[in-house]
Amino acid sequence: MALGPRLDLRQSQSLVMTPQLQQAIKLLALSNLEIETFIGDALEANPLLEAGELRSDEARPAEDIPTEPASADAPSAEEPALDIDRSAIDQDRDTGDGEWGAGGAGAPPDDLPGIEERSSDTLSLADHLDAQIGSVTGDAREEFVARHLIGLLDEAGYLRSTLREVSDDLAIPITEVERALSTVQALEPTGVGARDLGECLALQAKEADRYDPCMARLIDNLELVARGEFARLKRMCDVDDEDFADMLSELREYDPKPGLAYGTDIQAAVVPDILITAAKGGGWDIALNEATLPRLIVNRGYYVELREGCTDKESQGWLNEKLGDANWLIKALDQRQKTILKVASQIVTKQGGFFVNGVSELKPLTLREVAEEIDMHESTVSRVTSNKYLHCERGTFELKYFFMSGVGGGADGEGGASSESVKARIKALTDAEEPKKILSDDKLVELLKAEGFDLARRTVAKYREAMGIGSSVQRRRAKKIAGI
Repeated sequence: MALGPRLDLRQSQSLVMTPQLQQAIKLLALSNLEIETFIGDALEANPLLEAGELRSDEARPAEDIPTEPASADAPSAEEPALDIDRSAIDQDRDTGDGEWGAGGAGAPPDDLPGIEERSSDTLSLADHLDAQIGSVTGDAREEFVARHLIGLLDEAGYLRSTLREVSDDLAIPITEVERALSTVQALEPTGVGARDLGECLALQAKEADRYDPCMARLIDNLELVARGEFARLKRMCDVDDEDFADMLSELREYDPKPGLAYGTDIQAAVVPDILITAAKGGGWDIALNEATLPRLIVNRGYYVELREGCTDKESQGWLNEKLGDANWLIKALDQRQKTILKVASQIVTKQGGFFVNGVSELKPLTLREVAEEIDMHESTVSRVTSNKYLHCERGTFELKYFFMSGVGGGADGEGGASSESVKARIKALTDAEEPKKILSDDKLVELLKAEGFDLARRTVAKYREAMGIGSSVQRRRAKKIAGI
């Protein structure tokens, strides 16, 4: 075996993601408002780009579900949307000939900040609360309603909508809204989810273990505190001067606007990216919110003017680079819109019952199912559902809220029903049980299995406890007391 130096020539294949493709993939994870900021920077960096007015006859037609879209702008099988496994924009192309159909040449412009540099370092109140929800409740339905309530909080952390309004919007009993509100009020910072100042201060007093009858009376009469009627308050609270001074001092330490410690109202504002409306002939119309998505065009006249003045190779190279960047951005944004519409269409198709009957009709849905239906990678669907909101008659919801795992499925591991369906059956069985024939958890497992729900006993117990249904012993005692 020779030990001396030598030269070897080897040929291999590898997947290379160009800076363009990386930037285009990151565009998928941005909301329309973030895209608007990105486009604004692009307009400043590229003289060939121009923001065009979206005329009514050029607006993107809504996609109808289940009717096949008639719009040329809608997703089609012949024109694949941007996906991490595709290479439609993976190759650099020479744009020296000035053809308008040419793709982008080289990486995005250096003077345009990267997308990751645009994210705010300030955590919004909604983000802070959303991050806590999963750890305080194991109930998918309660979590869904709680996240909806978080979206309704103002910048100070107060809930301005009534529970009845939320109940009507989601088509669920008001008791479920109350339970979800209690979950939100248990989050940090203490006091969020309150409906008025008194409730906000009461929550903080309870957290500090100071909510005794005297403090309760003081909080119930905050208008007297504001007017300085302390003598009257002391009589009402039945305390001496020293105790009353301590109560006032502690009351002043509470935060009347706990939400202001986090992001501003502008940062927490939710603007829907997708609009869902009922179609006249049945089904649903799906459209992008064009109000937050400027239309970009290439200023051809300006390009021709500049090209006539570019006599040296350096100037021509710069002009061709700007043209390539402009074409790349327009194409990437167009593919982004088509991908979002594809994903939203599948969500509406799979979760159509929710838009008609509310949360009770939510079905198990995974990112993989949607990815397979639209022939894309699961990571692409994950990016599309991040920071995107859908607005319908029931309110505004983040796309990721429509994904939940199934339970009670077969041996293949696929959930046959959502956790909500299982809970509904458990409640129906316990409500219908006779006082002398209270169902044990083992019996509930047996009955559910007969209905096609293959669940473990501990799963049934977990769902029963999450709904506030007592054990068989507790239910027997309660029904005996009630005289049923």
